Amino acid sequence: MAAKTHQDLGFNFAVRQNDEVAIFYRQRLAAILRGRAAEQFVAQADALPDTALQQTMARVTGNYKRGNERTAADHPRNRLR
Repeated sequence: MAAKTHQDLGFNFAVRQNDEVAIFYRQRLAAILRGRAAEQFVAQADALPDTALQQTMARVTGNYKRGNERTAADHPRNRLR
């Protein structure tokens, strides 16, 4: 296993035989891209450095920080009872 850097967000992907792209987050399936979305992703992935590719996979899966984590923790709905 490669050394983990601060830029490694835990994403990787695999292109399947039927031209689907499976994106994994910490070895669990996070998203499957099909058709045009899969083609565009593979074209981008070939041109991007590893850190930018990690960010792209995070955005594609919707698994990325939005900047509101602290304020959401203070919301009454999210407080522990």
